[in-house]
Amino acid sequence: MPHIEIISASVREERNSHRVALFFKNYLEHNELASSNILDLKEYNFPLFEERLTRQKWPLTKALGFSEKIKDADGVIIVTPEYNGGYPASLKNVIDLLYAQWRRKPIAIATVSDGVFGGTQVITSLQFSLWKIRAWTVPAMFPVPNVLEVFDEDGSPKDSENTNKRAKVFINELLWCIEANKRMKT
Repeated sequence: MPHIEIISASVREERNSHRVALFFKNYLEHNELASSNILDLKEYNFPLFEERLTRQKWPLTKALGFSEKIKDADGVIIVTPEYNGGYPASLKNVIDLLYAQWRRKPIAIATVSDGVFGGTQVITSLQFSLWKIRAWTVPAMFPVPNVLEVFDEDGSPKDSENTNKRAKVFINELLWCIEANKRMKT
């Protein structure tokens, strides 16, 4: 069974995108598709990094742990809100912290907003950053418009049938990329 790390990117107090991270953890485990873990950037509370992890003289223990989790994961789901057309600094900070750990790593992007566009404006800038560090971005996306109307605080979808249909397509694409990546390494 593959292992998928889920990055919950928002560090705001009243964040709503974390609902989607909780949903994916529950979805993966309930359907026995993968083991998973949420890397909550709010809980990590990383400082602004001045240098890549490999070049730091005294790296933080929690940064080393984060690095190992990304390296060991078969795939990653990034759940990010859209802030003014971009993604949060907390996410950019951890993307730039690592390099080799992202290389050819299948990464699926879920975007979230309180409005009708579902965070779709952030996809291009996030995808570009991931491409530059040679990550493998999965073609399927999971935009979530009007997140407060779609998910409860615990990550439960208000319309399970339609949400699960969308999630199935998204997760199947990630799992396909994970399997293809494994076959290419052998």
